[in-house]
Amino acid sequence: MAEPRFKKDSPLHNYAYYSNMGIEMAVIIAAGVFGGIKLDKWLQLSPLFTILLSLLGVGIAMYVMIKTLSPKNTTKHESEDTH
Repeated sequence: MAEPRFKKDSPLHNYAYYSNMGIEMAVIIAAGVFGGIKLDKWLQLSPLFTILLSLLGVGIAMYVMIKTLSPKNTTKHESEDTH
């Protein structure tokens, strides 16, 4: 078996793991804002959908982050790294 490039307890692994979570959150929120702006332009309702979909994006991003950080998912994440 090939030796992993860095161990799961190393600072580089933790940095990559949490950076990925931040990027996921940013993409989800940006998608909500982008979709809201497009819907507002299409339906000519100035800030309504931008605000609603932005808040929805924040809620979904928080849900994904909490689900990822839950202890049940953490053990799964650690067991996948060992294979």
